[in-house]
Amino acid sequence: METQQDWPLNYFNYFTEVEEHFQRARGTGLFLLSPLDWALIETWKNAEIPLDAVLRGIDAAFEKWRAQKKRRRMVNSLAYCTQAVVEEAERMADAVTAPAKGIDAPFPLEELRLHLQTAADAIQQPELATVRQAIEALLAEAEQYYTRLEALEQQLAALEDKMIAVARAQQNEADLIQARAGLEAQVRPYRGKMTAPQLAMLEKQYLDRWLLEKLNLPRLSLFYIK
Repeated sequence: METQQDWPLNYFNYFTEVEEHFQRARGTGLFLLSPLDWALIETWKNAEIPLDAVLRGIDAAFEKWRAQKKRRRMVNSLAYCTQAVVEEAERMADAVTAPAKGIDAPFPLEELRLHLQTAADAIQQPELATVRQAIEALLAEAEQYYTRLEALEQQLAALEDKMIAVARAQQNEADLIQARAGLEAQVRPYRGKMTAPQLAMLEKQYLDRWLLEKLNLPRLSLFYIK
């Protein structure tokens, strides 16, 4: 599999690439991914499943679906492609990939600065002051980090984990029940198609995403640069 040091140019567009490829494979025009779908993409990204493996897996899943004599229903979630994506990732695991050399940043420096500034501005909760200050410090050194995006991504990931932990501690029981109910409603049809570890990772990503959206907190990862 690709390491973070071997990220290709479009790797920071992981979410967009997967979304657009799924829409094309589905072949029904614009289709909005669900919160579960976005959480699933994040589990693949965090597991360092190569983007090519995800795209090939989506194609393989739809080929299998179209080959069915009787199609019960349209494919309405990326979760349908989970097993095919895992199989493609396993096929690519032993492939030898030449390290990427001389790769330029996939977005302008000003977009990086805007991303960090917007994130810092969005964090106003007093209990998250240290996270905001850390982001502001990274913003001050944005030009230096522009040539070391992997190092910056690692720091942002650590700060996001801290932000989520603090935010979760502020939630009451009713909030947790609401989040779990939404998760169960979306994941129930696909429980039989995923392993326990896959489900556990998906649940975590879904609940993290739900929490940040509920509190209007930003995603810090560079993968969310528009």
